[in-house]
Amino acid sequence: MTVPETFQDEHTGAASAAREAVVFDIGGTHFRCARWSPESGVRRMWSKPSPSVLVHPDAGADELRTRLIDEICAGVGQEKGTTAGISLGAALDQRSGVVYASAPLWGDSVTRFDLLAGLRERRPDVDWHLVNDVTAALLGLGETPRFDGFRRLLLVTVSSGIACRLVDRRLRTIPVDVCGLQGEIGHIPSGTTLAGNRVELNCDCGSPDHLAAFASGPGIRRLAERLRELEPRRCAVSPLFDEDIEFESTFRRLLDDDDPLAREILDAATSPLADVLRTAWCLDPSIDRIALTGGVVDGLGEHYHRALAERLTRDGVYLTSRFHPEWLAERLVRCDSSEADGLVGAGVAAVGSGRSARIGVES
Repeated sequence: MTVPETFQDEHTGAASAAREAVVFDIGGTHFRCARWSPESGVRRMWSKPSPSVLVHPDAGADELRTRLIDEICAGVGQEKGTTAGISLGAALDQRSGVVYASAPLWGDSVTRFDLLAGLRERRPDVDWHLVNDVTAALLGLGETPRFDGFRRLLLVTVSSGIACRLVDRRLRTIPVDVCGLQGEIGHIPSGTTLAGNRVELNCDCGSPDHLAAFASGPGIRRLAERLRELEPRRCAVSPLFDEDIEFESTFRRLLDDDDPLAREILDAATSPLADVLRTAWCLDPSIDRIALTGGVVDGLGEHYHRALAERLTRDGVYLTSRFHPEWLAERLVRCDSSEADGLVGAGVAAVGSGRSARIGVES
């Protein structure tokens, strides 16, 4: 597939000449909105909880999708002729923008949802553009000079869900399959162990033992709960299981203190993702860098990066890791949210950028 991924058709016409867009970055946890232009960057940003199954557990998928359209249209404002770019945390067809599923937003519902059609019906005066959140993060990453000179980049986002995207910057292509998908690694069958026991957990999509069931933000919490079931006496004295604590900040604090129990949970969470990345490098050693981003990576910082790198080094790739043990780890890098910003990527998809040719967008 040749990018751009702005999913334009006869309803939207040519890309808007305007250099500013209303941009959205919508995941399972946060709904962010801002204004963006290549000249001014992100400004007037605001955020609120996403209209997701986590916030509205009693709402059905159709109601949640309607809420999503309502909130996007409210965020774009009443000005006519606006250009809007949306980064959405969902599996969607890169060629058409049809949304298939989003476990963090809609749980186990899998159905074709033409979000663009719904938005155009509600606001035909707006020039709508839609990209997957990982694609948007990759476009945002391309706005920084840090990865200039690298041809093949794989961006992995770890938050309430997990996915990745591979781009060949020289060919300016993002390959997709027959459904217009690439990189939905969060739903690859996987597994891990805790306290010497193989762990079985359900993914938010409803299926058992997917990668996201263990390695996502909710997956890490599930692993902690499972460890408490396996070793109740040991966990009874850990602050991680105190009443009325905020899990994420407490987990980070324990990692800062080099707590053995927290490190064991993180090791179990990163193990299945390390398996996927090791396989990716084994099949395609031309991948120059794998960049990590997302809420979990931001929240745990170098702890997450180090745990994943240690896993890659420990188990490695046959022979390569024996003769060049640093080869995998030195190609794994961490990006903070300001580098791989979905708001920026949504803006690039909507109005373009002076750096577009470098980041896989054919303008």
